Amino acid sequence: MMILRTSPSSPFGRQIQVAADILQLSDRIRVVDVDLNDPHDTVRQQNPLGKIPVLINEDGMAIYDSRVILEYLDFIAGGAKLVPQGEAKFPALTLHALANGITDAAVTNVYETRFRPAEQQSAERMTYQAHKIARGLKTLEAAPPVLNTVDDIQLGHVALACALSYLDLRFEGKWREPHPALVAWLDSFEALVPAFEATKVTN
Repeated sequence: MMILRTSPSSPFGRQIQVAADILQLSDRIRVVDVDLNDPHDTVRQQNPLGKIPVLINEDGMAIYDSRVILEYLDFIAGGAKLVPQGEAKFPALTLHALANGITDAAVTNVYETRFRPAEQQSAERMTYQAHKIARGLKTLEAAPPVLNTVDDIQLGHVALACALSYLDLRFEGKWREPHPALVAWLDSFEALVPAFEATKVTN
């Protein structure tokens, strides 16, 4: 069995669980929760950066971060499923980078309020991150990724769905009203991928 080190609310770990289901690899992966606040958690040996997700493959090799894990899972599933080949690979990776950038900015703002005392929180830093999210959503609203069947799904689609769901989880879904095309897109993704609903958390 492969081992996925993550936490239930991690949007990056969720990408891996959703992708594994799409690639029909879920039965080869055991999910083991991480406590990032515990300095003795072995995740720091598995990934020197102490970040999640980490995939321990069947040979014991630790693979990180989420994009590398996604490429690895695509490879062992036969290739060219979530990660297209040739020139088509680069738009797919660019969408993945944009979705992950939105998620990174959202996580940064969550951490700013969760781990810093109120007097040390920076409104300027939080506004800077919020602007990244706003620009990313505006770009995607203008041209949502094509998604008609499950065969269309690439790693960027998975990352985007998890990013939007994270905004629902941590920011009360305030992104939804000004982005109806993305709301419709997310509904389509959820209908195609049962694991997306199965991996959803509420806190």
